[in-house]
Amino acid sequence: MARDESHREDLMAEATAMVRRAEFSSADGHPVLVAGFRRDGSLSLYFDQDPVFQFDPEGRLRRAFVEGLLFRTQGHTLARLRRDRSSSDQHVGLMRHDLDGEQLAGFRQSMIDRLVDLLAELDSGRLNQTAVVPDSADVASELAAMLRVIVANQEWLATAFAGKR
Repeated sequence: MARDESHREDLMAEATAMVRRAEFSSADGHPVLVAGFRRDGSLSLYFDQDPVFQFDPEGRLRRAFVEGLLFRTQGHTLARLRRDRSSSDQHVGLMRHDLDGEQLAGFRQSMIDRLVDLLAELDSGRLNQTAVVPDSADVASELAAMLRVIVANQEWLATAFAGKR
């Protein structure tokens, strides 16, 4: 979730931190998702350019990019960060808002609904793995297993980023 967000096709070629990654398409060939795992088992999901979800190895949410906004775990809530560019566009600041209980519950439910739908698509065979790195990886099976962990997690937020408030 850099300043210039990459296109999905660039992710397959350039997201080398995701040592196992795959692109998935619907039955009609429409690209739906790029999913990838880091060496430590952390999962990143890119539903086109938005939303994006990043999880730790235990399946707890670390960061998300939803509707043009960045969300970062604080351990007990999510901080919503909005870019604030100065008039000269040379300085970018982040405006922060910590989600209250109702906002947090709504965010979680929306995310879980999307992930449950994705898991159903994978389980039913309605998604095709159209590209994979490395060629021998079974990202679809690994993804389905991790999605089951994520949707079952009661403690769903990762610990806060060190040094970030």
